[in-house]
Amino acid sequence: MLLDTTHSNKEHDKLINDLVGKPFSFLQSLRMKGIGSKRMIIEDVSPNMTLYLNTVSDVNYANLELRPIGILVLINKGLKNYTWVIPYYQLVIYKTNGSSIHAQGRFIHFRNNKTFKENKSFFDKLLDLKIQYQSQYSFL
Repeated sequence: MLLDTTHSNKEHDKLINDLVGKPFSFLQSLRMKGIGSKRMIIEDVSPNMTLYLNTVSDVNYANLELRPIGILVLINKGLKNYTWVIPYYQLVIYKTNGSSIHAQGRFIHFRNNKTFKENKSFFDKLLDLKIQYQSQYSFL
């Protein structure tokens, strides 16, 4: 689900908290050594997400934020901010010449550059939390 989060909205906050959980507390984020990624360059998106990117030849950036039962993809378009809310059960990550995040019939492909390589520890945390979440629902 993509939301326009340029201005704070109580309904959007409630919806985000219902889907991916409330933000980690300050102490939890310190124990985890951070819950946000550095900004990454968006190289490609699915056709149904092109209207959320800059139309001119500017560079498009996005950040990721961890939540207890999902992630938030924060996309910047000029002066507007959009948040893509992805619960862990819908999240699929591919590592092909950078990284791609797929969910809800959409995808974002991040460029493989220096800032992406600096986010390796963040992606390790993300995968650990996803595995921990999915282990609760193991059927074996």
